[in-house]
Amino acid sequence: MRKPVIAGNWKLFKSIGEAVALVNELKPLVSGAQGVEIVVAPVFTSLSRVSDAAKDSRIKIAAQDCYWEEEGAFTGEVSPKLLKDAGCSYVIIGHSERRQFFGETDATVNKKINAVIAAGLTAIVCVGESLAERESAQTFSVIETQIQGGLTGLAKEALSHIIIAYEPVWAIGTGKTASEGQAQEVHSFIRQLIARIFDQSVAGAVRILYGGSVKPDNVKGLMSQPDIDGALVGGASLKAESFSAIVCFNN
Repeated sequence: MRKPVIAGNWKLFKSIGEAVALVNELKPLVSGAQGVEIVVAPVFTSLSRVSDAAKDSRIKIAAQDCYWEEEGAFTGEVSPKLLKDAGCSYVIIGHSERRQFFGETDATVNKKINAVIAAGLTAIVCVGESLAERESAQTFSVIETQIQGGLTGLAKEALSHIIIAYEPVWAIGTGKTASEGQAQEVHSFIRQLIARIFDQSVAGAVRILYGGSVKPDNVKGLMSQPDIDGALVGGASLKAESFSAIVCFNN
C-alpha cells in the first residue's frame, strides 16, 4: 500500500512568526489523521523555526527548492545538506513556478534530485503541462519529457526517495481543477511510464501526488482515484482550517 502524502507549499507567504503560528494551529487539528504523511514547505527563512515547532507532532518539513552543490562559491543558494540541518525531510524540485520564472530545466531538476537523495532527503518532483500544451494534445509528451529528463541516470533504488507531483500549470492558483478523470488519466500514464523506465514493482510503489487548486471540497474525489496518492496543496495550505480538512480527508 502506498501511504498518502498531503503536502502544503506555502510559496512566498508567511513571516517566521506567522509560519510558526500556523504550525502550532495545525498540530491539534491533524493529530488524529491516520495513515497519511503530513508535510509543510515554508520559505527558507522559516525552516528551522517551523521544524522546531513541529518536533512534537507528525508534521514534517520540506524546502521549496535547493541547489545541487553541497557548498562553495554559490551566492544566494542553499544546499540539501543545509536544508537537512535546518530540519527538512523533503525538498520540492522543479515546481512550475521555478521552471517558468527562474530558468529551471529538466537537466537542473535531475542534478537537484541526485543531490537531495545523496543528502538523505526525499525529493518531491513536480511535472505538468500548460493550458496551451493541454489544448494542443501535448500533455503526455510534455510529462514524458519532464520525467525522462528529471530521472535520467537514476538507479531504480532511488525511486524510493522520490515522490512525483503532477501539477497541471493551468490549474495552479487559478481556481480550476483537473477533473478526477483528467487527473487519474495523467497519474496512470506517469505510473506506466515509470514501469517502462524502471520496472513494475518500482511503478507500483512510487507515490504520485496531484496539485492544482486542491481544496477540502474536491480532495475526497481526487483521492478516490486509484493512482492518486496525495496532494501538493497551494493556497488552501495557508490556513489551518482548510489544510487540516484536506489532511483529514479520510476521517
